[in-house]
Amino acid sequence: MGMLPTGVTVVAATGPDGPAGATANAVCSLSIEPMLMLACLDRGSRTLLAVQAANRFAISVLQAGQEQIARAFATKAPVADKWEGVAWHDRGGLPAIDGALVWVACDLRDVIAGGDHVIVTGEVCELETNEGDPLVFHSGDYRPLD
Repeated sequence: MGMLPTGVTVVAATGPDGPAGATANAVCSLSIEPMLMLACLDRGSRTLLAVQAANRFAISVLQAGQEQIARAFATKAPVADKWEGVAWHDRGGLPAIDGALVWVACDLRDVIAGGDHVIVTGEVCELETNEGDPLVFHSGDYRPLD
């Protein structure tokens, strides 16, 4: 499945111990009316626990040049360590990565079992876009859209 090019995002929420985030490429628009997003998180993900505790989540769509952020959030490092050196801010109680191509805030709607992952859907309550090119994951590596 690594041959399927995907956008690169960080799904994040503020949990009881502060912000939590995970790199995710299984993220997409689910519905226009109502505006819904879908994200898939590993069953053992600490970010999933934070999403469920907060009952909301944010998606930061990374830009070309933000590979280091994608790599940091793809690790099993302690939650706080993932945020070290990452420029971000709290936006209405949700983490927003500075410089992201798109930032979407969602109210959690559904949590659905999906193999070794969990599918979360959320109703979009806020959306911000910026100029730039997306970061893409293809064939096991991060790359800009050429």
